[in-house]
Amino acid sequence: MLERLQAIEKRYLEIDKELMDPEIVTNIKKTLELNKEQSQLRDAYQAYQEYKKLMSDIEESKEMVKDPEIGEFAREELHQQEDRLQELEKEIEVILLPKDPNDGKNVIVEIRGAAGGDEGNIFAGDLFRMYTKYAERQGWRYEIVDAVDSEAGGYSQIEFMIKGDSVYSKLKYESGAHRVQRVPETETQGRVHTSTATVLVMPEAEEVDVELNPNDLRIDIYRSGGHGGQGVNTTDSAVRITHLPTGLVAQCQNERSQIQNKEKCMQILRARLYEYELRKHEEAIGNERKNKIGSGDRSEKIRTYNYPQNRVTDHRIGFTTKQLDRVMDGALDEIIEALIHEDQQRKLKGEQ
Repeated sequence: MLERLQAIEKRYLEIDKELMDPEIVTNIKKTLELNKEQSQLRDAYQAYQEYKKLMSDIEESKEMVKDPEIGEFAREELHQQEDRLQELEKEIEVILLPKDPNDGKNVIVEIRGAAGGDEGNIFAGDLFRMYTKYAERQGWRYEIVDAVDSEAGGYSQIEFMIKGDSVYSKLKYESGAHRVQRVPETETQGRVHTSTATVLVMPEAEEVDVELNPNDLRIDIYRSGGHGGQGVNTTDSAVRITHLPTGLVAQCQNERSQIQNKEKCMQILRARLYEYELRKHEEAIGNERKNKIGSGDRSEKIRTYNYPQNRVTDHRIGFTTKQLDRVMDGALDEIIEALIHEDQQRKLKGEQ
């Protein structure tokens, strides 16, 4: 552990020097790369600084314990320092866990109404609102890429991007089937119905992550439909791109121009292909995906939202909260922190 921390400290300080180099300061791309690398090392660097100071303080307290005048005070101080050292070592273990290379990325989220017909689509709309409210709480930005409205309300399908600081690190556990139990507005006898909507969260892929051969793409242009301004609905600006080797499809109709829609469409397609390749890789190396908090498969039921009991239960970790109303208003922190903690604990056990 100490060797790794020493190596991190060395690299962190090297980056400090590089960022003061006049040649690097004028190179925006290199500066951004160094800042990003340093930010990834910062938690470990700061924890190591505290660790070194704490070790020094402990040695000092041990000497002071021998002093008859201040020995009792020093003994109490030493006890507190040793307790903090135990806590800090556990924190460092977590900090040094292998990082998901996608954690710092923006995401593309796709929500579909599934079982339950109209009620499933209405719930898909509720989930969209939940995630966008959560994004606002985090200071993230979001934009709709493509949406197919449902006549009864909500969406039969909606795709949107969320951009901000380390979005994927928090939303990556959301992929799967979300189940709702409630009395639909159309239900006249007060019976509780069960419906589902599926969520897929994909890390945004850059051009360096996925290479797209133009010869592998079929691009279709069509007229936008659904809600939108006059310019959106009266021009052939919507774009659908099909990746012929895999059959993966991306489409976008929310921008006013064909060029903008095509650009967004390519972003979606790159994310789909990147996620597709990640799945193939994990399947090839065995059971890694099974050991994760969520497999990301649409069929995996990950969470139930029970309206009569104001309850949300995450089935993967057995977590329950009786604050469904707050959760649906974007208060997802408690659930997401529980998922992150469980993921970290599983990784620690795996290493042991």
